[in-house]
Amino acid sequence: MREFDYRRADDVLGAVALLDADPDARYLGGGTNLVDLMKNGVERPARLVDVRTLPLDRIEPAGDGGLRIGATVTNSDLAAHPGIRRDYPALTQAVLAGASGQLRNMATVGGNLLQRTRCGYFTDVSKPCNKRAPGSGCPAVEGEHHNHAILGASDHCVAVHPSDMGVALTAFDAVVSYETASGPGELPLADFYLPVGDTPHRETALPPGALITHVTLPPAPVAARSRYRKVRERASYAFAIGSVAAALDVRGGVVREARLALGAVASRPWRARAAERVLNGAPATAEYFAAAADAELAAARPLPANGYKVTLMRNLVVAVLSELAEETAR
Repeated sequence: MREFDYRRADDVLGAVALLDADPDARYLGGGTNLVDLMKNGVERPARLVDVRTLPLDRIEPAGDGGLRIGATVTNSDLAAHPGIRRDYPALTQAVLAGASGQLRNMATVGGNLLQRTRCGYFTDVSKPCNKRAPGSGCPAVEGEHHNHAILGASDHCVAVHPSDMGVALTAFDAVVSYETASGPGELPLADFYLPVGDTPHRETALPPGALITHVTLPPAPVAARSRYRKVRERASYAFAIGSVAAALDVRGGVVREARLALGAVASRPWRARAAERVLNGAPATAEYFAAAADAELAAARPLPANGYKVTLMRNLVVAVLSELAEETAR
């Protein structure tokens, strides 16, 4: 591990100033991703700016009826919050599906969104990787890729984003607020992650040196009827091989509103807009749920060893939507 300087920030503007003074610095929250990558030699910051003690650890009502989540709120506190459990249950389920209890106690909301999109080639510095060393190639395309992307990938990178929390936040149109040396800004989560293209090392649209301060969940009555379902290769904590965050409002057997996001299928949490267009105004039946899944997955471009994901995601979407429709009908 490279020797590094450590500073603890006293306030948000002070944290931003410390990073602005040293482009080779990184913010440190819970450290559950960054520190691992430092141990592997993937990340080699010259300075860590500790933001864990900043006053960004509260979940508060937003002015329009939504919720404002501080960037240093731990994943455990987020999952346990009564307002999240009541109004956005899929978010609680997604957080609890991720990592272990010990890691959730350390991991922060801001850090979770900023964890690197990665695979085994990224974390092995002896191998080429366009995310780690732009232009060196993507060995996963021809190598081990059974849990890699089927949507939105390119020849430059086929890794998938690992966040469970991010999938639910994407379904609920979350907005990310940040602070920079030039002032504050915000990004809808739909625009937060950049497409892979030919620059997979550029993962987010955050300006250089930006510090995430809050994530806002807009009011969404449909979110109270929501569910997160994760499929993984073992029962203990592991990254998903496929996941779905869904919310459904059904009245008189017809879908009035649907929200759908997919995980472990792309380099970012994937909002299933094509599927939502099929669902809205359609009968709440398994036939239409399957048609919605097919509409979204029509763009899938699986690699030789991960084609199973297309079938898995289709079945997962149908199962989750069917369960929600059944609950609504009770």
